[in-house]
Amino acid sequence: MSSADGLDLWPGHRWWLRERTRNVTDQLDMAYAQPGRYWLREETEHERALTDLTRGTAYQLALHDENTRYVLVAYPPGATS
Repeated sequence: MSSADGLDLWPGHRWWLRERTRNVTDQLDMAYAQPGRYWLREETEHERALTDLTRGTAYQLALHDENTRYVLVAYPPGATS
């Protein structure tokens, strides 16, 4: 479901997840930021998110530090949270 396939149906979701992941990761200490930084570089995870959205399933990414857990969720168009 990549852009190359012409099936990138929800580019806004991809942008939102990347931007929010970047924003949260920037607030975390280095060790806690690693999973978010990995996610930002890992195209396979981006494709998995788009596949989930295409199938009508929400995609969730969780990041945390010692005191706080951040859960980023993108819902497909028309879905209710």
